[in-house]
Amino acid sequence: MSVFSSETSETSEATGWVRTRQDGAVLTVTLDRADQLNAQTPATWTALAAVGASLRDDVRVVVVRGEGRSFSAGLDRSLFSAEPGTTGGLGDLGRLDAAEAQERIRGYQAGFRWLRSPGIVSIAAVQGHAVGAGAQLALACDLRVLADDAQLRLPEATLGLVPDLTGTSTLTQLVGYSRALEICLTGRAVKAAEAQAIGLANVVVPRDQLDATAADLAAAVTAPPVAASRATAALVRSAVRNDDETQDAAERAAQVLRLQELVGGR
Repeated sequence: MSVFSSETSETSEATGWVRTRQDGAVLTVTLDRADQLNAQTPATWTALAAVGASLRDDVRVVVVRGEGRSFSAGLDRSLFSAEPGTTGGLGDLGRLDAAEAQERIRGYQAGFRWLRSPGIVSIAAVQGHAVGAGAQLALACDLRVLADDAQLRLPEATLGLVPDLTGTSTLTQLVGYSRALEICLTGRAVKAAEAQAIGLANVVVPRDQLDATAADLAAAVTAPPVAASRATAALVRSAVRNDDETQDAAERAAQVLRLQELVGGR
């Protein structure tokens, strides 16, 4: 039986510098702008959202990585200009009507939020700098493998802004309220060893082992039967918002479905 494989290899501003490769059940999404440390633009977020919207049903794991020496240095510097005329820049965004600006940001957030969609588990493979939008992209994933030189920073508040690419919710889920508040307000770097200690990183490995470790984790995640894996992931995700009674009921309902399938029931 053949294993499905596909790849998009040409990247440019038109593609948001995003390329993809699917090997069987694993889709790898690569930020491919190494000469600019994978700095992101609205085109990047549009491209990421399009990947999420076009996922094949057979994709079970999405690995997000950055080409070159850094995962992503965050927002492209040209977009920080307050002057009008920079397409997608902060100046243009700030001149929009409030409702229109919020809707624009909602579209940007779509490039991140799909990474916790039902049916997939997402893994960020992070090396070097993951700053601002780069850190939030790593946080948007379910799991994170960090190289030992990785650093995550959310400097938005120090620049007079706020994290707005889904980062506040995902960070707080991972490390708790007080630590998330401190990381966001100070904008300090969280290095790999600390990231592992506080729950931001699932594992830290030498830089030359990053891709192989992410691949091993992807293989482990796809090992269980697909229906059981997806049902378990759904339960763990719902546990962060459900009270105990609601979560217990969700476990019962999910288990009955699994048992019925195992015995050939309805």
